[in-house]
Amino acid sequence: MSLQGATNFRDLGGYIGQGGRPVRWRRIFRSDHLGALTAEDTAVLQQHGLQRVFDFRGVQERQAAPCALPQAQVHSLAIEPSLFARMMARHEAGETLDVPIALQAMDATYRDFVLANTPRYRTLFEHLLADDAPLVFHCTAGKDRTGLAAALILHALGVSRDEVLHDYLLTNQHLKTRHATAPGVPEEVLRVLNFVREDFLNAAFAAIDDSHGSLETYLHQGLGLGPEQRARLVRMYLEE
Repeated sequence: MSLQGATNFRDLGGYIGQGGRPVRWRRIFRSDHLGALTAEDTAVLQQHGLQRVFDFRGVQERQAAPCALPQAQVHSLAIEPSLFARMMARHEAGETLDVPIALQAMDATYRDFVLANTPRYRTLFEHLLADDAPLVFHCTAGKDRTGLAAALILHALGVSRDEVLHDYLLTNQHLKTRHATAPGVPEEVLRVLNFVREDFLNAAFAAIDDSHGSLETYLHQGLGLGPEQRARLVRMYLEE
């Protein structure tokens, strides 16, 4: 969606899910942060009935840019941004940051999403199952914490792995404002931190396999999506 104050705001509708049925439009949105929305932006979103917001940002991130969508029900699913803090700690300790170090940090970050923050993603699914009113989930850039959430939702709805990856990588086209900056950090390192790669998402899936044996088991045991819940999710979010 073309908004002035959010550059990575996207509808998950249209992808082909279970049984060849497309994901419903105007029900599930993903985005970068909503702290810079204009009056025109909020009018557009309110026309779509968007009143539920699920925010993966940490405490300081939320304080720096509170949600600007009037009367929205904002639910905090805080996953603290440990990646940049870890990188800066190594930088301040005198370590020379390079691309391999940045890639290792991104890999660890995505594994942590699964190993340390599964309850946050489970809560999002609980809300999805409770009500099909339009909602948006987001973090700061809408690429990592948000990217995994979108991938899990699309997988749960039966969307193919290729299409899940396609949606994930669209961030590299749509996100105009790159959030991670730091004096003295090489540009090639910042490019790793500010873009998404297939390997990053694969690191999360590898952690899922390591911890639960398979994605299907993770959806059931980790996210609470047993057969009944999966069937309900399909009824709610796929077209007839």
